Amino acid sequence: MSFNQAVIEEFRANAGRVGGPFEGAGLILLTTTGARSGREHTTPLGRPRGPGGQGMYVVGSAGGSDRHPDWYRNLLARPLVRVETGTEVYEAVAVPAEGARREELFAHIVREEPGYGEYQRKTRRVIPVVELQRTHEAEGAGSAEDGIAGMLTRVHGWLRAQIVELLRLPAGESAPVGMQLRQHCLAFCQTLEAHHTGEDTGLFPWLAERHPQLAGFFRRLEEEHRDIERTQTRIAGLIRGGGDQAAVREELEALSRELLAHLDREEAELLPVLRALAA
Repeated sequence: MSFNQAVIEEFRANAGRVGGPFEGAGLILLTTTGARSGREHTTPLGRPRGPGGQGMYVVGSAGGSDRHPDWYRNLLARPLVRVETGTEVYEAVAVPAEGARREELFAHIVREEPGYGEYQRKTRRVIPVVELQRTHEAEGAGSAEDGIAGMLTRVHGWLRAQIVELLRLPAGESAPVGMQLRQHCLAFCQTLEAHHTGEDTGLFPWLAERHPQLAGFFRRLEEEHRDIERTQTRIAGLIRGGGDQAAVREELEALSRELLAHLDREEAELLPVLRALAA
């Protein structure tokens, strides 16, 4: 068993408490999705305190290495992560701090834990400070409805809440896309892609076997998935190609219109069917 895996197992078995070199240290477990592999990777990380004890942050120190840690490169590609604190588990969007905000946070962290300053002195790389921003909970997203109908309702509630939050993020007319908008956009698209893939390859074929009269409706939903995917692809291309915030905002508004109409149509047709199956 690797050292990290031993720490992970001890952490989970003891509500976040570990011994050895980490005894008494504030730790979390951060699970990212591999940028290339698509597989989950869990890493124990220090949990430095933010200003006023607020916020959840991790530091990509890698012991002062000249190379960013793998988990950092993963979250740049797929920003939606899972955080385990020992007392709770939740999803978050990982947003690296930029410019003056990064300098302010790093200076505060070094005052609290000077070892991070030693790591920075070892490398020319600017050590990233990443805020783990808990994803917004939609009202009713914790619905107690059972079965596939309840699962669909909860996922759709999350998607609706996230698109609203995305459109609330500040965006200038011609400024380059900042990390906040970039990471939240990519995290949203990451979840939406996984949800639609699951429907196309799992839920829809399963339902079509039981309700062949809905085959045409499922084909329409799959076509809408492809239309939404094309909008997502344009957004990702703008973000990774250095497009400006105004262009991204225009595409986000188009995605919002497409997605909300799609979710309403899907629920109107499928929820009665799914509830009847569970009855």
